[in-house]
Amino acid sequence: MRVVDAFRESFGAEPQGVWHAPGRVNLIGEHTDYNDGFVLPFAVPWGVTAAVSRREDGVVRVRSLQAGEPVTVDDLDRAEGWVRYVVGVVWALRAAGHPVRGADIVVDGDVPQGAGLSSSAALEVVVGTALDELYGLGLAKMEIALLAQKAENDFVGMPCGIMDQAASALGEEGRALFLDCRSLASRTIPFDLTAEGLQLLIINTGVHHELADGQYARRREDCENAAKRLGVDALRDVTDLAGALAKLTGDERKRVQHVVTENHRVEALIGLLRAGAVREIGALLNASHLSLRDQFEVSCAELDVAVESAVRGGARGARMTGGGFGGSAIALVADDKVESVRQAVTSAYAERGWAVPEIYPATPAAGARRLT
Repeated sequence: MRVVDAFRESFGAEPQGVWHAPGRVNLIGEHTDYNDGFVLPFAVPWGVTAAVSRREDGVVRVRSLQAGEPVTVDDLDRAEGWVRYVVGVVWALRAAGHPVRGADIVVDGDVPQGAGLSSSAALEVVVGTALDELYGLGLAKMEIALLAQKAENDFVGMPCGIMDQAASALGEEGRALFLDCRSLASRTIPFDLTAEGLQLLIINTGVHHELADGQYARRREDCENAAKRLGVDALRDVTDLAGALAKLTGDERKRVQHVVTENHRVEALIGLLRAGAVREIGALLNASHLSLRDQFEVSCAELDVAVESAVRGGARGARMTGGGFGGSAIALVADDKVESVRQAVTSAYAERGWAVPEIYPATPAAGARRLT
């Protein structure tokens, strides 16, 4: 295993263990997590693998096979760049009163670059999972997810919801994860595409628009302001959508319309899956994309073209997935339509002079776990 070889090379010793945490793709439920709403992600086969040993001197040494030489951190606050996602987990564990001292860590990621499949959450969760075991903390998987989220919110400074970390920690093979982001109650839902002759294609646009910088935080602020104006704790509590919209204008009105209807779409899609009607979820995927494009305004030309061309090529439904402004779209496709969808998307991009997107199937994978 190359992460073990790199650990030996970097630190001159064997690691005490190797762990893996996956990235995620969100089937439906976008920008609902920080509004105390519902989400339905699943863990993907790609993620971050970490070889880790504990240290007793408070020092954290970190190397990424994607980033070069090891970095030594003896003052967590002075960490920079991607290393903050790693030491932020150490910081969160210590802040929660756990006796975590130091660690030697080598990480190796295979999440496709630019795909928006949450490699940052996978990195946080794999470090949390490893340190939990090495220090004998006895944390539940959701506790690890919450500490990883705290690291990203309060140490890295990204105001993400809990979905990405929860999917990485709690994912199960062949199942999607239904998560109530208020109560943190969760259950897995069967999502066996192979048995239905279906594939879920990820269309990785590979683009990231600078417009996205700060836009995530703005959308979250819009939602919080709207909730205050409506006198509710979170937009999840809006039960009379028409009445709520009558009290709002502009961006806040549009954000509320998306969040409330998206929560309903999550519940409707779960109902179809539990009824065995996997083939019928496409219309909900389409509706989700239109809402994200028009009401939440987080799509972009590359995502729109990916979705529209996939549907024209025969997909049963498609939508952007993730935070937006780039990253990936997903398309639900029958096995006999995969090539026509692939060709339709590729041709649409070529006509516009855009780089050909990567297209690959994703199946629900297992969550964070020890490998050796």
